[in-house]
Amino acid sequence: MAVENTTDLPEEELFEHYNFIASKGQEPLRVDKFLMNFIENATRNKIQLAAKEGHIWVNDNVVKQNYKVKAGDEVKVYFEHPPYELLLTPEDIPLDIVYEDESLLVVNKPAGMVVHPGHGNYSGTLINALLHHIKNLPVNSDERPGLVHRIDKDTSGLLVIAKTDQAMTHLAKQFFDKTSEREYVAMVWGNMKEDEGTIIGNIDRNPKNRLQMQVFPEGDKGKEAITHYKVLERLGYVTMVSCRLETGRTHQIRVHMKYIGHTIFNDERYGGDKILKGTTFTKYKQFVENAFKILPRQALHAKTLGFIHPVSGKMMRFDTELPPDMLYCVEKWKNYSKHSQ
Repeated sequence: MAVENTTDLPEEELFEHYNFIASKGQEPLRVDKFLMNFIENATRNKIQLAAKEGHIWVNDNVVKQNYKVKAGDEVKVYFEHPPYELLLTPEDIPLDIVYEDESLLVVNKPAGMVVHPGHGNYSGTLINALLHHIKNLPVNSDERPGLVHRIDKDTSGLLVIAKTDQAMTHLAKQFFDKTSEREYVAMVWGNMKEDEGTIIGNIDRNPKNRLQMQVFPEGDKGKEAITHYKVLERLGYVTMVSCRLETGRTHQIRVHMKYIGHTIFNDERYGGDKILKGTTFTKYKQFVENAFKILPRQALHAKTLGFIHPVSGKMMRFDTELPPDMLYCVEKWKNYSKHSQ
């Protein structure tokens, strides 16, 4: 059995991050696979590395990655850095503030900035920056300061942040009731047949790849997800689209676009970093690879945001231009499209 011969507790500099009790119905399962089902955003490589470094404990014993968890086992994960709640350290990071008053602020998040600390991202996040800018932010239901909603690390665009408990409650209800307005602009692979349409399909985590979400069209799993799209411009092998969210699920636009066969350009997690449409000409391949370098992330921007102000009751709408990396990539595709016809 892959258990180290020790009953010593972790040294004081190690912090307990996770603690799980295997259910009564738990069939024997490797501990690395077991933890993949419980730790959000974890990769198997990182879990295996944690096991190799002696950071995974079962029933107060260090175990290796091939230890098989059984019913009733207590599984703990320790790391040398403190857990999330101890990572909320104010950091002097510049913020692109579009609007601010006593109740809320609207920020334009750059691509590459993680919204909140979590597995693998312990500093430099939007929350770290907000805590430096604002004292005593209210927390949401997940104990995350100020956050009403969030966007992915490599998605740029608008977010509203609550500065008071009243604003948090009021704004969170608008997002829950689907009365907020959110429009994204994306570049997707392929020439979309319809000028506009609606994608409906429940979204849940992909059982074969925990890092991905997946559409379950029969509604047997996941949560309801609705995306309305409209073609903005056709650029040959790619299309610019506007996506309006009726719901706000994890990776919703990215998953829905892949589901209808139009994966977002350079979306590595969902296969958009491959040449999915076009010709076999070497020059075309070189052009696309250069476009990937110009825009080294998924081509997705949270462009507009609308909500009712929690104090004044007025409808507020905000709009942003596409960031420079997306604009430059779009211009390249426009030129290519013109000269390839």
